[in-house]
Amino acid sequence: MLRDYEKGWHGKDAAGLSRLFIEDGFALQSGTPGARGRAAIAAAYASAGGELKLRALGYSTEGTTGYIIGAYRYGNAASDAGKFVLALRKSADGTWLIAADIDNGNRR
Repeated sequence: MLRDYEKGWHGKDAAGLSRLFIEDGFALQSGTPGARGRAAIAAAYASAGGELKLRALGYSTEGTTGYIIGAYRYGNAASDAGKFVLALRKSADGTWLIAADIDNGNRR
């Protein structure tokens, strides 16, 4: 999941990023009112891009739900730019999709 997210971000592929989400998923980015649904998520990520690096700090799954708690940085930065929680749901075909992406930058 994290490598697919990075790949979409690096490629500035907003539509591809939105397909990582369930149909009515949420993208709750720091400093924004948030977006719900794939079309709104694609629009919110339209200007996204760059060398995003994600790392998991913790994760768990139980049945068809799960989460990843992690941190992110850009490029070769020495410190994290922020942290995130991905709420996950397993689809009928067994693919994990994002139900909610909640991120929070480390800067005030």
